Amino acid sequence: MSALPTPELSARVLIARVARIYLLPRWKGWITAFVAAIATAYFTTLLAQILEPATNDLFVNHKPGQLERLPLMIVGIAFARLAASLIQASLVNRMGNGVVGDVQVQLFGRMVRADLARIRSQHSGSYVASVLYDAGLIREAVTSGFINYTRELLIVIGAVTVMIGNDRWLTIGVIVVAPIASIIMRRFSKRSSKAARGAMAETSALSTAIMESLDGVRIVKIENRETYEEGRVAEVVTRRQNHLIKGANARAFAAPSTELVMTLLTAAVLYYAGWRSAHGHMTAGAFVSFMAALAMGSQSLRQVANLQTVFAEGMAAMRRLFAALDVEPEVRERPGAGALTLAQGAIRFEAVGFSYDGDGPPTLSGVSLEVRRGETVALVGPSGGGKSTILNLIPRFYDVTEGRVMLDGQDVREVTLASLRGQIALVTQEPFLFDDSIRANIAYARPEAPPEAVEQAARAAAAHEFILALPEGYETQVGEAGARLSGGQRQRIAIARAFLKDAPILLLDEATSALDTESEAHVQAALKRLMAGRATILIAHRLSTVRGADRIYVLDRGRIVETGDHDGLMRRRGLYARLARSQDLDAETAA
Repeated sequence: MSALPTPELSARVLIARVARIYLLPRWKGWITAFVAAIATAYFTTLLAQILEPATNDLFVNHKPGQLERLPLMIVGIAFARLAASLIQASLVNRMGNGVVGDVQVQLFGRMVRADLARIRSQHSGSYVASVLYDAGLIREAVTSGFINYTRELLIVIGAVTVMIGNDRWLTIGVIVVAPIASIIMRRFSKRSSKAARGAMAETSALSTAIMESLDGVRIVKIENRETYEEGRVAEVVTRRQNHLIKGANARAFAAPSTELVMTLLTAAVLYYAGWRSAHGHMTAGAFVSFMAALAMGSQSLRQVANLQTVFAEGMAAMRRLFAALDVEPEVRERPGAGALTLAQGAIRFEAVGFSYDGDGPPTLSGVSLEVRRGETVALVGPSGGGKSTILNLIPRFYDVTEGRVMLDGQDVREVTLASLRGQIALVTQEPFLFDDSIRANIAYARPEAPPEAVEQAARAAAAHEFILALPEGYETQVGEAGARLSGGQRQRIAIARAFLKDAPILLLDEATSALDTESEAHVQAALKRLMAGRATILIAHRLSTVRGADRIYVLDRGRIVETGDHDGLMRRRGLYARLARSQDLDAETAA
């Protein structure tokens, strides 16, 4: 069920997609920033151009009236350039942060809607790194990077124009040597791009290592493995730093190397200009203006060299972004899918087969079962037999590879996902709570539910009393994954959530296996009330919890090998009876 790899997109396709998706909606700000960048480049080169008359009129010819006029012109141009720069910076920052927000929301939306198989195939740390790190790199490339690149390139062009106006042959000499700087920039750009790809990969690995250590902190501490985890993270940090250092070195070496070429070029210009001046072919003003334009052009050329690496990093991030966005989920609604309507809430599996990997061994083979409204059906059997897979197929977390899953005679693949999942409540062994209030966690499936309905659901789940005993009652923050509550309390909040949803189909996956005896008694009583009148499928390894089921399906290696109630299966002396004896269930029954 793995998705086919997405072919690597060309730079032209990447830029076109980014422009269409993220820049086109902001076209007014984009055009204004672009015009401001052009204005900044124009006023910058105008400053170099005005130095020729300023030098000749003030220091050589001493023209009257120029002492006041020319300095004021320079001040005016400087203020105009400042205004254009501020407008550009403000717009670029606004658009850049908007692009980051769009990328992050789009990436998260794609991830949260992705197939369960794909989500579980990658560590959550890689998703976090992509959302936080790649979005920033794309921002730098598509907003400030592109605008600044345009501005600096225009300054280079303007500087060359000023230089040509002052001395054509000297400019030709400079242009002949300039490609050396371009070759240097291209070389360091390739190094930076390679380093950026490596740094991105290691950023994902670092996020993964940190999140694993924090998620498993109790195991880390009990096994005295803090030093090992420190070393593991330090190793990833070192690898990431090596890539970052290589990228930083490429950026750091690009500008000085270009500067060295330009410095050598300046020395040659000084020699040639001095020779031209000595023979009366170049005025002092033309020389000053030429050198100012050369200095401005050199500085902008260095900026272009640095921005090449920004583009290289941005392109690598864009490829990762679209590689994530272009993977279509395999579980999706079919065209024309209608809403699921349930009268009875009956579940039927018809010769269902399933494999997590299309080429691998089947997880389920020929599974047929039925659950009617008001019935409780239990799935038991050795680990790996396919019990949880059956539960996952009902809300279409995965799709069957053979057969059909029917709800009231409707194939779950022919109805909308929202209507299907709206009819199903799920309570798992480790209920997940969001770092929010107890009230918000209970009302997660029905956020519009009034407070009275939330409290009524909590009473039905035997949670109301312990909630009121907490300092802030229903507004108590549960902490990360409900860490501030006990296992039994978390489970009863999850059951209250299912009560509030009031779905006709109930799926229970080891809902009491991790609880102590007292908590289990509370939860079992709440579950009994919750199951009343619903089509319920429950999974339990402790067979004492399934004795009251209307029907028990025993699975082994993906097949149903026995069916019946507890007493009938015990008399059959098959796999169920062996599992019951291994848990001393027959002794409990006799007692």
